Amino acid sequence: MQKGLKKLVIWVVILACGYFILSYHFIFIGSDLRLLKKSKLTLECTVFSTQGKSIESIMNVDDMRKDGIGDLLVEAGKITQDQLDAILEMYK
Repeated sequence: MQKGLKKLVIWVVILACGYFILSYHFIFIGSDLRLLKKSKLTLECTVFSTQGKSIESIMNVDDMRKDGIGDLLVEAGKITQDQLDAILEMYK
């Protein structure tokens, strides 16, 4: 019985970790790691680095833009709120 319970707990932990990975973008802004909730469960853009990318190329990724990467960039001081509003207006 102990063996079966231990195996069940291990599977629950593995599945919970998998669900967490599918649910969040792990975004590196400089050396900081930020989490951004995904709008749907997917492996696309699970790990994303802004290093070496322009703001336009970052905002050009539809899923990231819709999930709110712009707000993270504003919080990190990479762009201003006015710049974000102007960029988002181009995609409407």
